[in-house]
Amino acid sequence: MSDNTQDLYNSAAEGQRARAMVKGHNVFMRKLSVWISKHLSQKQFVLILAFIVGVGAAVAAQILKLIIHEIEYLLTAQFDVTHSNWLFLVYPVVGIYLTALFIRYIVRDDIGHGVTKILYALSRKQGNIRGHNCWSSVVASALTIGFGGSVGAESPIVLTGSAIGSRLGQLFQLDHKTMMLLIGCGASGAVAGIFKAPIAGLMFTLEVLMVDLTMASLLPLLVSCLTATCITYAWTGMSPMFVFQLSDPFSVSRVPTSVLLGVFCGFISLYFTRVMSSFEQVFGRMHNMYSKLALGGAVLALLIYFFPPLYGEGYGTINVLLGSHTDAEADQVLNNSLFYHHPEYLLVYLGLIILFKVFATTATNGGGGCGGTFAPSLFLGCVGGFVFSKLWNMYSPIGTVVPETNYALLGMAGVMSGVFHAPLTGVFLIAELTGGYQLFIPLMIVSVASYLTINAFEKHSIYAIRLARKGELLTHHKDRSVLTLMSLDAIIDKERPKLTPDMYLGQIVQAVSKSKSLHFAVVDMKGGMLGVINVNKIRQVIFRSELYRMYKASQLMQQPEMVLRTDDNMQTVMDKFSRCDAGTLPVLNPDGTFVGFVSRTRLYASYRQVIKDFSEE
Repeated sequence: MSDNTQDLYNSAAEGQRARAMVKGHNVFMRKLSVWISKHLSQKQFVLILAFIVGVGAAVAAQILKLIIHEIEYLLTAQFDVTHSNWLFLVYPVVGIYLTALFIRYIVRDDIGHGVTKILYALSRKQGNIRGHNCWSSVVASALTIGFGGSVGAESPIVLTGSAIGSRLGQLFQLDHKTMMLLIGCGASGAVAGIFKAPIAGLMFTLEVLMVDLTMASLLPLLVSCLTATCITYAWTGMSPMFVFQLSDPFSVSRVPTSVLLGVFCGFISLYFTRVMSSFEQVFGRMHNMYSKLALGGAVLALLIYFFPPLYGEGYGTINVLLGSHTDAEADQVLNNSLFYHHPEYLLVYLGLIILFKVFATTATNGGGGCGGTFAPSLFLGCVGGFVFSKLWNMYSPIGTVVPETNYALLGMAGVMSGVFHAPLTGVFLIAELTGGYQLFIPLMIVSVASYLTINAFEKHSIYAIRLARKGELLTHHKDRSVLTLMSLDAIIDKERPKLTPDMYLGQIVQAVSKSKSLHFAVVDMKGGMLGVINVNKIRQVIFRSELYRMYKASQLMQQPEMVLRTDDNMQTVMDKFSRCDAGTLPVLNPDGTFVGFVSRTRLYASYRQVIKDFSEE
């Protein structure tokens, strides 16, 4: 047997085995679905799936944290803290380069901006998240953060948990509403598991993913959160993620400074959001992987060399500031930096970190890395709160002293609330993350003040702003959410016959005689629309056969009142119909080619069906 014949034989055999496996899988799933329908109610089945999603999210979170810690330890454990190290110029570039290669040649899909991808899947893809997201974000973010990328591991884990929920929904062919709930279970379980914060996980799904919290959805979300939290406790112990000892309880006299801290955090959040959005556009205009790597790697490496706290997630710096009861303890932030022997410059150093952190984070992702903004927000908040309290104690006009560790903790809640537009998530996450439950009142004051400050300038969170600009964001506003869930392509009638301008009336009658529609497009040779013929408006001639050779389509067509475009969002489509009396409007591609027609009747019928599905428990 020749080599070619043998190859063909092997390929045919592999194809046959693959088809057999698929067929066997389908048979198994059908049997399993039948068994489930006989023995479990829908609610019971969803609770079981929520438990599975919680387990998967927690395990993925701990595996990722373990890999990151091991890589960081191997690379930096031997560094001398008394001076800077030139390897800070190398490691981050290597990390984002390896990540970029992994994404380009193995994943072959965009896996950045994890939470944004979840929001997009909820609003535009019926909750379908690709299967590789169950593992690809873990590998990519481990490489990026382990080698020093200035981002967080939380968003990739949230995407991983949501992908697990989505894949289970797709596997059992669940309806859209249940699919959204499982995605929410994955996201809330991921947050709860990685931070040991079940209430924060629940609040995150409500505020950031904007999944409506009803009695039907509350229990599965709680099951996922509690499952993930318990697994993390069993894996890592009962101690909170950050060590915080309350040495100075909150008093009413500190309410004004808490409000001022919240406003300060709000402006830090606004700066972070706006600068990140602008800097991302710089990378967006670059289409070459190596150009992005050169810019992102250069910016990241230089910033980390001069400011080593920007290396990785920054949780070490947070622990230092939360536990620093003396100036000598706070000075540990200067380790490995050019400022090591100059503790008098600590505030200037931390101020520059607040200024440059956003560039390090954006350069990491823009250069080819993979990570999120959870950790950068916590890091910025902690540094910002510490700097605020230091400056207040130095220059306060009324002489009151505020505890620096407390305000570092409060700043974490403030910046997180502002960046994510999620004050409840900020309050509960920081309380659960540090055990700082005695500071609930100031946490609420700072979080609300920060949220109100940034909301006056920016209406959307850092995750939602990209989708909001395109009209693809699912919100708590039911009408807008329904329009977002609708698809223009799904209601376009593309089956009507197309007419050419030189067709005689007789040919037109013959072409449209079998159609029940009244509107037909006249198109040129390239498919561009020239006009529309409304059968109702030419009734006086279509029944007179003697005129069949006298009129052409170019003489009978008219220009439509409005034209829809395939890139119009559904709100725009609704607005165009409301501004005219037409019952049917043509749809064109951006280049002017004709696609089909949308009728007002079909549009409203689709709207009523979606709102019915959206409203059902």
